[in-house]
Amino acid sequence: MAWSQDEERMLLQIERHLIDEDPRLAARLESFNERVHRRENGRRRRRTDAEGGERRRSRRRPRRSTVIIMISWLLIATLIATLLVMVLRHDAAALPL
Repeated sequence: MAWSQDEERMLLQIERHLIDEDPRLAARLESFNERVHRRENGRRRRRTDAEGGERRRSRRRPRRSTVIIMISWLLIATLIATLLVMVLRHDAAALPL
């Protein structure tokens, strides 16, 4: 639905007043809008490429937080295994035969 001329004029006035009152907020909103616009364009391009028959395997890297969590779990599992080996090999823990 298109805006009427009066609505567009009012929105432009509001925008000008906001920019005059708080230029930092206006700059933040503008950068946010640019990021959203770039992200939407990227999604459209990927969708268009996939629909166009160019089915390339896109390998996405895991997030940094996911990598840190995986390494943490690996370290925890290694520590538990090491402790179990140390306890079970200790002479005091051996069962008398």
